[in-house]
Amino acid sequence: MLPVSEPVRLPFDPIERARELWVQRWGAGSRADAMASATSVMRVQQLLLARFDTIAGRHGLTFARYEALVLLAFSREQRLSMSRIGERLMVHPTSATNIVQRLVAQGLVERVPNPADRRGAFAVITAEGLAAMEAVTVDLEEADFGLGMLGADEHAALFSVLREVRVGARDFLP
Repeated sequence: MLPVSEPVRLPFDPIERARELWVQRWGAGSRADAMASATSVMRVQQLLLARFDTIAGRHGLTFARYEALVLLAFSREQRLSMSRIGERLMVHPTSATNIVQRLVAQGLVERVPNPADRRGAFAVITAEGLAAMEAVTVDLEEADFGLGMLGADEHAALFSVLREVRVGARDFLP
């Protein structure tokens, strides 16, 4: 397996520094901790996405395309409408269409007419798409999804905290 490239390491924690500057500018009663937490979540997301894109890239995919393949593989009939793909991936319908078009060009997905909507189409995962999705999954699992530094209790705590954020944002009905 090819090594995953390491991100550039900074000589200091820029989020901690931003928190300190935030407090200096707006005071100790400001929302500096909330800003630092939100910024940390975003930074971790960027770090993980970069790593996931590298891993998926070994198989000719981006992580976004891999996510679409997983979504299709997990669906009951291994097919979804473009609008449903966009909703589930939380991307603009144009982005969902672009992702599917690229997967079609790679032979990993087929577009078939939607009999209930003559203007619409379903994306259907192919056998090649399933194989590519499985191959990327093996590599992501081998990389511990970029979170190998955490133990089981830390994973549970992190999931619980982030779930609370998602519930608070009304991401789903708890």
